[in-house]
Amino acid sequence: MSIKVKRRVHVAAAAIISADQQQVLIARRPSNVDHGGLWEFPGGKLAPYETGLEGLKRELHEELGVEIVCAQPLIRVHHEYPDKHILLDVWQVHEFAGEPFGREGQAVRWVPMSELSNYPFQRLICRFCAR
Repeated sequence: MSIKVKRRVHVAAAAIISADQQQVLIARRPSNVDHGGLWEFPGGKLAPYETGLEGLKRELHEELGVEIVCAQPLIRVHHEYPDKHILLDVWQVHEFAGEPFGREGQAVRWVPMSELSNYPFQRLICRFCAR
């Protein structure tokens, strides 16, 4: 009898809030990846040597072309999939340099926080949005 060990994945995501505190930036996942076509908070998987903030800074530069100036931890969410365990490390980004755009061709959009439920998110993010 073999024991299957679930792969552990640490992901950092950014709740980037507009200067007027009314909108949040979301990005659409490419159609050719897991949960493709769904919306998410920008971010991605951390390298084994990165902290949450280090990985988030790298991911936001790669995905959106922005540099984090000020951020703080917001919430950590654990989620079990059949084949993996996800730790979602969500940071609230208060200040950033640059104008966000989809550097990898993905759609990005500022949306009112009150309208987040109108966008299809993957289940893990829906748990966060419902808080």
